[in-house]
Amino acid sequence: MPIFHACLAGLAWLGRQGTRALALSVFVGIALPPLAALFKHVFVEALLCLLALAFLRVEPASLRGQFRRPGLVIAASLWTMVAVPLVMCGAVILLGLPQASPALYLALVLQAVAPPVIGSPALAALMGLDAALSLATLIVSMAVTPVTVPILIALFADASAEVSALALAARLIGMLGGAWLAAYLIRAWMGQAFIDRNREPIDGLSVVALFVFAIGLMDGVGANILARPALVATLTVTVFALTAILIVATCLVMRRAGRSAALALGLAVGSRNMGLMVAAAGGAIPELTWLYFAVAQFPIYTLPHLLKPLVHRWTSGAGEGLRKADAGVRGSADE
Repeated sequence: MPIFHACLAGLAWLGRQGTRALALSVFVGIALPPLAALFKHVFVEALLCLLALAFLRVEPASLRGQFRRPGLVIAASLWTMVAVPLVMCGAVILLGLPQASPALYLALVLQAVAPPVIGSPALAALMGLDAALSLATLIVSMAVTPVTVPILIALFADASAEVSALALAARLIGMLGGAWLAAYLIRAWMGQAFIDRNREPIDGLSVVALFVFAIGLMDGVGANILARPALVATLTVTVFALTAILIVATCLVMRRAGRSAALALGLAVGSRNMGLMVAAAGGAIPELTWLYFAVAQFPIYTLPHLLKPLVHRWTSGAGEGLRKADAGVRGSADE
């Protein structure tokens, strides 16, 4: 089947481009508004594909191993879903943001209370980090989201951002269950040996899904850059600074878990799923909140490429390498 093998080879090449392709996707979405408008209608489907590929990419034994020793996953989830939101929301309140800019304050609250982005295990895999730990933390974080988010929203946001816990729980259960079932059926049909031989093509499929999602989120950003360049620049600096702070803080808090694990968790904590929160929020979302959500994708898709050389040097310097056996993940090189 020459065409099938050619497709696998193409996907493997794309998987090796990994973080570079993701960084490019943001700029493609800005430069090609019609393509962004087209992909906007399928970004939910792209998210579901990403989650299924994450379940497929991580070996079941590695994922089970995380839950057999759940201490680190529980600690990481509590840090992600409780400690970080409390610190972030408290900090922006002390800065007076609720009075200065209610729309921006709402955006930051939604970002703070959100779980990691669904693509965080795929990003960890592309960078050669502990994808199994990233996926396990994502699962627990999404499972507790229907409990933590309504409480935190009630504490920090007004009634216009009220979230239905029941609707959010149903959506999350459907996403997690459907993605797990799809990965289970594919693994049962193709066999684990086939999955092991084709990790790079699976990475390539993850890149495609992330590419579609990122481009779709850029719908309207180009027009805002032309109309309000100073505002977009300010928001861009803000989200990059905040993401960097969250990554560094998480690495420091989780440093005893090892560098690969701490960095994987840092990327997950710094890349939060605002889209899920916006979809679950009741009432109208202010325009500035939507713009912040779009701009917040910039560091999610560009920092992995910028940080990958540093990550490789830092982890190898500690003698950890890529922790392939523990994470069930083989790193994907850019070159």
